[in-house]
Amino acid sequence: MSEFKITVDGVEREVPSDTTGFKLFESKTIVAIRVNGELRDLAHTVAKGDLVEGVEISSADGLNILRHSAAHVLAQAVQNVNPEAKLGIGPPIKDGFYYDFDVVEPFTPEDLRKLEKEMDRIIRAGQRFVRRVSNDADARIELANEPYKLELIGLKGNSDAVGEGSAEVGAGELTIYDNTNPQTGEVIWKDLCRGPHLPNTRMIGNAYSLMRSAAAYWRGSEANKQLQRIYGTAWPSKDELKAHLERLEEAAKRDHRRIGAELDLFSFPEEIGSGLAVFHPKGGVIRRVMEDYSRKRHEENGYDFVYTPHITKSNLFEISGHLGWYADGMFPPMKLDEEVDENGVVRKQGQDYYLKPMNCPFHILIYKSQSRSYRDLPLRMFEFGTVYRYEKSGVVHGLTRVRGLTQDDAHLFVTQENMEQELTDVISFVLGLLRDYGLTDF
Repeated sequence: MSEFKITVDGVEREVPSDTTGFKLFESKTIVAIRVNGELRDLAHTVAKGDLVEGVEISSADGLNILRHSAAHVLAQAVQNVNPEAKLGIGPPIKDGFYYDFDVVEPFTPEDLRKLEKEMDRIIRAGQRFVRRVSNDADARIELANEPYKLELIGLKGNSDAVGEGSAEVGAGELTIYDNTNPQTGEVIWKDLCRGPHLPNTRMIGNAYSLMRSAAAYWRGSEANKQLQRIYGTAWPSKDELKAHLERLEEAAKRDHRRIGAELDLFSFPEEIGSGLAVFHPKGGVIRRVMEDYSRKRHEENGYDFVYTPHITKSNLFEISGHLGWYADGMFPPMKLDEEVDENGVVRKQGQDYYLKPMNCPFHILIYKSQSRSYRDLPLRMFEFGTVYRYEKSGVVHGLTRVRGLTQDDAHLFVTQENMEQELTDVISFVLGLLRDYGLTDF
């Protein structure tokens, strides 16, 4: 058998032509290889001149591979328990993974416990993850009963449209991962996927947990069907899993939503709508003190306080570019000002009005309201401007991701000659104000 040279973790080696990652790395902590910068399974056969690195399970890439493999096992478990379930996507995410399913009934906590037992069985079986190259036509036949996979195949190469589905299809070749019986090689389950994966399910071990379920729109669009998403977490060891769960428990104790309710500071009444907070008297006191201090600091630094309305005609946002670039993040328009006579004939066309997502165009209109000279500059405008943004329901989160918020917002009008000094001053001012509020992690 012929041999050739490759570089392994910075060291040149001469190896047989059938060398795989398994032969290069004996350590069980190596779960994949990076070949010429691309992640590959350990079963990948190297070529002459390749630059090869081992991927440790505890590294960022290694954890993603572990969690992506756990997501596949979850999907297999769901279809074992419910053969009618249709598969969405299942990427790794920060500290865990998720998988979306089209099922008739939402998952319950009891369902998650049953699924963990089925995952345990699959993991103990040591099924192998085997990569197989396919093509659009063959994959469509194989996955004919998986409508969401067929849609992803049609989007292959369009990274913007695929979104988090990029874990399954990309611009390159189309691949399917088979979960096979380690003794017979029989294909037990399969999924459209780019990989890479762990060599086998046993390597997932028992340091994983299904955390919760939630509704999620297919490909993140409210125009699509709502699926059921299961979130999970997976770690290289039980100790790491335990430490993660303890961190979550401590974070829950400090969760501002919980503290806000316990201290009677604010709430999100269902009658008002998702992401729209009301501040109670105690919360109002805190907010007023913070606003008063911010107003005082701004005025000391030469800012003039202004007020602007909450809505405007669409034309303003067309000029500013917001409608062209940000329409999906804005609330739908209100049709106003139409005049109709007694016969139902429209005498005056109505106009679209929008809740404002930004304050910028309003401040520019104030600047344009009269002739200005360079002697008027710098002109620093500031307001507590309330804006509205149509955040998707799945990302709304307490006071950190809302649909209505008040910004301490400012816009500076300066000469080109003074721009560098103004930028230096405003950055120093903003960082100083944040420090005054006790915020230093920036």
